[in-house]
Amino acid sequence: MIEPVDDPDDPRLEAYRGVRERDLVGRQGRFIAEGQVVLERLVAQSRHQTLSVLIAAKRLEALQPILERLPSDTPIYSASQAVMDAVVGFHIHRGILALAAAAPQADPAGLLQTLGEDALVVVLCGVANHDNMGGVFRNAAAFGVGAVLLDAHCCDPLYRKAIRVSVGGVLSVPFARLAADADLPRTLAEAGFQGLALSPGGSMTLAQVRRERRCAVVFGTEGEGLPADLLTRMASVRIPMSHGFDSLNLATTSGIVLHQLA
Repeated sequence: MIEPVDDPDDPRLEAYRGVRERDLVGRQGRFIAEGQVVLERLVAQSRHQTLSVLIAAKRLEALQPILERLPSDTPIYSASQAVMDAVVGFHIHRGILALAAAAPQADPAGLLQTLGEDALVVVLCGVANHDNMGGVFRNAAAFGVGAVLLDAHCCDPLYRKAIRVSVGGVLSVPFARLAADADLPRTLAEAGFQGLALSPGGSMTLAQVRRERRCAVVFGTEGEGLPADLLTRMASVRIPMSHGFDSLNLATTSGIVLHQLA
């Protein structure tokens, strides 16, 4: 159902208008996916529903194999680059956007119970940077993480930039958000997960970790790290570094740790 659009004010494109502003205020259960690889991952998964697609006319032919996999009643809007830029409010050089409805929020404990006996889980605490969020999800997808748990202070993984940085990993790795008063160590223990908390002052090095079959690794935000009370209740792990330096970018840290544990 390719529908040509030549007017930036066409009401059919209302959901794509002012993309950056709507990213900031939220989309009430919907999100925008951007780029060819992300669109391909969105089409390939079944949790989130693709509502429509907006494509620069010059990209249609190359994207045909992906678009053909969409349900036949999914609107596909085609516009010139100039019209598309006017609608979204900036130069969208990739020329590929999709509007999707987010899957219902999963229950954290229930999500953990769905995982197998050999499962690796990532837990994020206070991660408010969308680049870091996307980077962690990209690594999680690459190393076969079964699920990601987010505390109440984490940013939205379905923010457009986070999805793009994750190269669609956010769309393929299940995630759930913990309640503000959740007892994380208890939640993990009740689900049978070994908990490992990353900290520059960890009591053991990453190489010393003996991973159990069900393992959850917890990362904090850059700078502040994990809360002290959490570190006292979980096994803490550090990555040894050169003298005088004790920190890595969160996405880099997660890649190193997940590679080792996976």
